[in-house]
Amino acid sequence: MSETMSLNEKKLYKGSRDKPNDFDYFWEKQIRQLNSKNDYTLYKCHFMIDYVDCYDLTIQMENNSSTYCKVLKPLGKGPFPVVFHFHGYQGQSSDWSEYFKYILAGYAVVAMDVRGQAGKSVDGNYFKGNTVKGHIVRGMTENPNDLFFKDIYLDVYRVIELVATFDWVDNDNLTTLGASQGGALALVGGALSDKIKKIISVYPFLSDFSRVLELKLSCEPYDELFRYFKFEDPFYMTEEKILSSLDYIDIKNFADLIKGDVKLVTGLRDDICLPSTQYAIVNHLKTSYEHIILPEYGHEAMNVFMHDKIMNWITGDKIGE
Repeated sequence: MSETMSLNEKKLYKGSRDKPNDFDYFWEKQIRQLNSKNDYTLYKCHFMIDYVDCYDLTIQMENNSSTYCKVLKPLGKGPFPVVFHFHGYQGQSSDWSEYFKYILAGYAVVAMDVRGQAGKSVDGNYFKGNTVKGHIVRGMTENPNDLFFKDIYLDVYRVIELVATFDWVDNDNLTTLGASQGGALALVGGALSDKIKKIISVYPFLSDFSRVLELKLSCEPYDELFRYFKFEDPFYMTEEKILSSLDYIDIKNFADLIKGDVKLVTGLRDDICLPSTQYAIVNHLKTSYEHIILPEYGHEAMNVFMHDKIMNWITGDKIGE
């Protein structure tokens, strides 16, 4: 089903469920419980390219899991500003060469592979219940501590906090960037780490799950939710329990924790991450932000507009303007 709200309704919409009272405490506790030891390897890649240093970064996480990142930096000691890039659902970080444009602008890049998806990160967890389709449903029938995306969000936090300790990093200029799932993780990074100064989120995923169910938005990737109800709970007896759990990974509930400057891009024809679910994020922001609306775009590449804009937002330049 497509969007049902008018633009004026969206501008006031804050989501169909309230943020849990203990949401902030829940995430503070999750962070406190992380292993304080940074166990990682950083190996230089020998690509025979004379203007960039490239590294494989692997961080050991809890539950025998590991998070892999591509790390690229300009030659020299720095300090360099850093762009943390997060990819879309079920994908992986981009090719190395895709990030060279940031190197030429004097920026380092850290590109994280989400555990259990197409990249090199490894998930070592065990989950009960239906995991046949994807990551949203994992752990949702238990309690918020078992949610798979809870671990992914903590991976984002750990990556940012570790990289910030490297002596070539300019901690006053850290940016998160991504689209769809990556847009959601960019916002989470800005919410959980106060080190992030800029957040660029393009049509973020994982917001306002209750509205997704209300509108029967069964397209990829939300179809895994409806597969659960169809085959395990056709009468929706567990709906409230599941939504109460998913509230803890709902991106709109992170919005008021963000302190950095936010650029959020929405295509009004988006029929995957509905515009209303994105407005639910924007309308909870308490920091400085700009909400960029593209009336004729959906959940798709925005090549005629976005690449130069994103570079300008990151660097403060005026390419194409």
